[in-house]
Amino acid sequence: MDFETLIIEVNAPIARLTLNRSERLNAMNATMLRELAEAARWFDSRREVRVVIVRGAGRAFSAGADLRDSSRSEAVGWLARREAAQAGSRMMDAVEGMKATTIASVHGYAVGGAVLLMAACDLRVAAEDARFSIPEVELGIPLAWGGIPRLVREIGPAMTKELVITCRQFTPEEAKAMGLVNHVVPPDELEQHTATLAEKIAAMPAVPVAITKEHVNAVSRAMAGQTSYADGDVLLSAFASPEGVEARKAYIERRLERKERG
Repeated sequence: MDFETLIIEVNAPIARLTLNRSERLNAMNATMLRELAEAARWFDSRREVRVVIVRGAGRAFSAGADLRDSSRSEAVGWLARREAAQAGSRMMDAVEGMKATTIASVHGYAVGGAVLLMAACDLRVAAEDARFSIPEVELGIPLAWGGIPRLVREIGPAMTKELVITCRQFTPEEAKAMGLVNHVVPPDELEQHTATLAEKIAAMPAVPVAITKEHVNAVSRAMAGQTSYADGDVLLSAFASPEGVEARKAYIERRLERKERG
């Protein structure tokens, strides 16, 4: 299946899904969000695929939502804007609901929505040089894409509040201690370690693996009381607020200053 922003490689029973906007650090625009959901559904139609490795091309896993994406502002009418704002939540649900076991293979930066995409995967392997952050509050918007209930169920209420409200960067070792990451490995061992884990899972009996995944996901959703139906509405309101506009402007200016100094 051909995609504009993704590379799909299938060597059954293992497949690889690569975020492929390396010139933008794999920032997720509307096209990528839509294609990730489409890819998840496509994999579900391929019964021979047992494990899907999700990774990023180039220097990073993903820089999160693309701040330059204009699809939300260009959408005509409230319903169209709401549809665009809900794209992230729909992508997350599609990835989390995939029949195959998913493994996030993370290197470089994983920012905002990229942390959530990682959390939507069943297992997560991070290189020691990976760096995580959730900067939405600093951008003047709440964390959407079903992010709050997912993080609460993964790392608990207190750590969710700390990481989302302070927007501080955290390391793979911290993420592993929280339970957000399964394995932390040297950068040059990331690909092989992930492949070995995928092969081990693919070699297991298919039916109990599928049942275990569905059972754990069902219990997790029940524990978190997960609901994100209004994320798009909340996001639209925050984007329109004067304070949010100023916060995003200041955030971008700080990033540019850091680039100039670095």
